[in-house]
Amino acid sequence: MLPGVSVYTPGQVAEETGFSLDTLRYYERIGLLEPIGRNAAGQRRFTQDDVGWLGTIRCLRDTGMPIAEMLRFAELVRKGDHTIRDRIALLEAHDRRVEAQVDNLREKQAAVQNKINYYRTVVD
Repeated sequence: MLPGVSVYTPGQVAEETGFSLDTLRYYERIGLLEPIGRNAAGQRRFTQDDVGWLGTIRCLRDTGMPIAEMLRFAELVRKGDHTIRDRIALLEAHDRRVEAQVDNLREKQAAVQNKINYYRTVVD
């Protein structure tokens, strides 16, 4: 986040989060983002909380969480602290899927490394 700034333009948020402007609008339209405030001219202005939430969404998206699950997570967050156990369960299930993907990638990496080692023995 930019130091000393409390509201952000869509362009600043796009740069900060790596989400395109279209994606930001889409996330707002489907309810993944709360409705974004607007200035007197009707231009969207994001808060630090919005940017922080987008950081969470970026993490979930980058680890392969489907939009439907991100929407469920957002819904649970908005319902309040009494949903924390449900949030933990949702995140634990996602974490197990991520761990399985990491294990799968490690297996494939080992195969690639074996191929590299084989080719090194052929050229030496």
